[in-house]
Amino acid sequence: MGNKLVVLSDMWGAKRGLWITSYLGYLQQYYNITYYNSQQLANLKLTIETAENISNEFENGGIDTAVAHLLKKENEPSHFLTFGIGGTIAWKAQLEGLPMESLFIISSNRMRQETALPKTSVKLVYGEKDQFTPSREWAKNLGVNLEVVPNFGHELYSDEKVIGKVCQDLLAQLVVKQPLV
Repeated sequence: MGNKLVVLSDMWGAKRGLWITSYLGYLQQYYNITYYNSQQLANLKLTIETAENISNEFENGGIDTAVAHLLKKENEPSHFLTFGIGGTIAWKAQLEGLPMESLFIISSNRMRQETALPKTSVKLVYGEKDQFTPSREWAKNLGVNLEVVPNFGHELYSDEKVIGKVCQDLLAQLVVKQPLV
């Protein structure tokens, strides 16, 4: 098992992440998996954990801290599976030189602000009802593969149907050694 998969959590880390065990269960037999809690990478220390407080902490230095920590922890080319803020962290880390074989981002609400493309195969997945979904024009201009899943919102990654599809996409890429498309 020589393929490494680095998984980065959404902004909630492990606190609301029981769904992550489904991904790990599907993928652990095919990948050597390393999991990072995005809150821990960012050194967030919150007394009251609300979505607004967590988001503000990430925006006010937490993303940069998480990127710096990820760059120190990972030094071999790996596949990345990321959720929410984890996608932003991995994207920015790759732009700063993090070696990456592929980047799979699900529901990252800050992607539409990015203007530079990482030097790896990138796939973005969003729910059609997610207010943070980047426009198709943005994806086309940047040259990013954007998939929009009908009838889902921002936390589509916690649904078993989506989990199965994402895992199949990752495994298909591994079997044929092709970029994420």
